[in-house]
Amino acid sequence: MDKIEILDVKSQIIEDNDAAAAEVRDKLKKSNVFLVNLMASPGAGKTTFLKRTIEAIRDEYRVGVMEADVDCDVDARTISETGAKVIQLHTGGSCHMDAYMTEQGIDKLGMEDVDVVFLENVGNLVCPAEFDVGAAKKVMILSVPEGDDKPLKYPLMFSVSDLLLINKIDTMPVFDFNMDALREHVKELNPDMQIMPVSALNGDGFDAWISWLKEEIKNWRENR
Repeated sequence: MDKIEILDVKSQIIEDNDAAAAEVRDKLKKSNVFLVNLMASPGAGKTTFLKRTIEAIRDEYRVGVMEADVDCDVDARTISETGAKVIQLHTGGSCHMDAYMTEQGIDKLGMEDVDVVFLENVGNLVCPAEFDVGAAKKVMILSVPEGDDKPLKYPLMFSVSDLLLINKIDTMPVFDFNMDALREHVKELNPDMQIMPVSALNGDGFDAWISWLKEEIKNWRENR
């Protein structure tokens, strides 16, 4: 029997996406637009977090938001209340954004009147971690109600992210969440990743987050 040729389709898809992401990253640098890929599970508080973030930086930066979802425009309508430039991206059933989708989004959003763009990725801790979208930084949110064992269950997401935000710390008294255990799990996967506890509801910890964001934008502009 002839030898059967095996093609690793997923590897090819990832390689093609990485090449496209490099082009997106180059386009954003030329336009001086800082893109943040914001990833989290459904219900982690991404949209509430984004609203508070936009309110904190809109006097200094022109903000754009790309809301990615399988369907509906609820989040985009919510974000539009902040005055930020916003576009809704429907992924057509796909559980993540890839570089090609992101490029379409930024072209439609327009880069001529924005300084910082947030991509609120599809709510998922699996697929979004695998696809580079060309962002300057990858930021993930883990909410307290989700538990401190998520790094053990979704290691790739914690390995590829630049910053971990622990949201809903105002609920700590209600849930059995071990912050020290979480830090240990994360350290094993990604020793360089910073961890910031925050509350999108009451603003606790937001000064540190905003300072981090502004510093990253500054460094990126100086080295792009």
